[in-house]
Amino acid sequence: MAVCDDLLKCNFPKCRGKLSGRAWITACSHIFCDQHGSGEFSRSPTVCPACNSTLSSKLDIVRTELSPSEEHKAMMLAGLRPEIVLDICSRALAFWTYQVYQERLYQEYNHSRTEEHLKQMEKIYAHQLQSKDSELVAMKGEINSLKKMLEEYKRKYSEVSEKLMERNRQYTKLQGIYDTLRLHNVAVVNQEASRSRERSQQDQSESFGFLGNMFQAAKTPPQRSSDGNFHSQTFFCTSPADDPGNTAYGSPGLRAERLNLASSRAFKVMRM
Repeated sequence: MAVCDDLLKCNFPKCRGKLSGRAWITACSHIFCDQHGSGEFSRSPTVCPACNSTLSSKLDIVRTELSPSEEHKAMMLAGLRPEIVLDICSRALAFWTYQVYQERLYQEYNHSRTEEHLKQMEKIYAHQLQSKDSELVAMKGEINSLKKMLEEYKRKYSEVSEKLMERNRQYTKLQGIYDTLRLHNVAVVNQEASRSRERSQQDQSESFGFLGNMFQAAKTPPQRSSDGNFHSQTFFCTSPADDPGNTAYGSPGLRAERLNLASSRAFKVMRM
């Protein structure tokens, strides 16, 4: 019975559990656990859940004890003729053989389904593996191209950095030259302005001195000495015609006109 307990399983499609204790046995050689047998065989008409056979006779369904006691085994076939005992035993062995065969068919069916599912999964896996390999190759190519682009960008960056540093050095140098020239130009402009102011002041002083000498010469009459002393006489650097006391070279009107002309020349020199 230990072997039968290990092999016999409930023939209900959704159960397939190992049988123990009480079980329901049908005339069509199927066996069910107590739970599903009680539920299915309480309906009318009674139909086998495994093969859909109609079980109309009273003895088509039997509820039995899978592990009978010793007293029950001693009295179960007692009093029966040997041929009846052998017939009962052969039918019981046929039932057990059918259950084993049925279980083997069920396991083979499950095995075939599992193999088909495994083949499908292998195909899917091979397809996915192929696609992943192609993606991996593409990604490797993209990585290589990106590495090349990165190296190119690094090279360009180094070149641009060097150019920028060179431009910064040139800019610093030019900025220093520009500052030097600007300071030099400012100094030159300041010197020229100071020189211009000095020249203008000098010209103004010279103009005012020239005008003062002219006015002094015009206002101061020549002094003549009767004793003939040359050193005691005042000397004027003028022409005979400009001498206001010399009536031989000009008239008083002519002398006034020449004095106005000299004043205007001195004013123009002072403006310059």
